[in-house]
Amino acid sequence: MFNPLGALGDLQKLQKQAQAMQQALQKEQVVVEKNGVRVILRGDQVIESIEVDGIIENRIADAVNEAVKKTQELAAKKLIEISTQQK
Repeated sequence: MFNPLGALGDLQKLQKQAQAMQQALQKEQVVVEKNGVRVILRGDQVIESIEVDGIIENRIADAVNEAVKKTQELAAKKLIEISTQQK
């Protein structure tokens, strides 16, 4: 027999795992240096800083972070649309 409450427990477990992974990724960093550009990116895809020829360009980092956030919001909306169409 199907237990709908069991699925709820699985969902809560997955949510806790996702939150733990997100917190762990926020603590990680990737540093890439190429052609006079240095980018520091957290594991959760947030740009910490961008340097171009030794000059910090946080305006670029802010713009890219905003663009990434908007694409994530768009992806979440599309996922909701798809999941409600399948019901």
